[in-house]
Amino acid sequence: MPVPVLRRATARDVPAVVALRARIEAGRRGDGLGATMVRYAVDEARRRGAALVQLTSDRSRTDAHRFYERLGFLRTHDGFSLPLI
Repeated sequence: MPVPVLRRATARDVPAVVALRARIEAGRRGDGLGATMVRYAVDEARRRGAALVQLTSDRSRTDAHRFYERLGFLRTHDGFSLPLI
């Protein structure tokens, strides 16, 4: 089943994009693929008129957090989840 990468969302009535389930295999990290994917997603969101790109990342993934910050993302909130199974 294909994994959705972008979907249209609304944040306070402002068009937004949420990135879903985007990870780079450990052996491919550091070669620029992840940055290329994120920049493409940001450019596509901008082209579609979005005012915000938002993503979530497990709090234990500190390397990923540094990666997102290097790309200009800001820490803006803590998230919550409710496991159902």
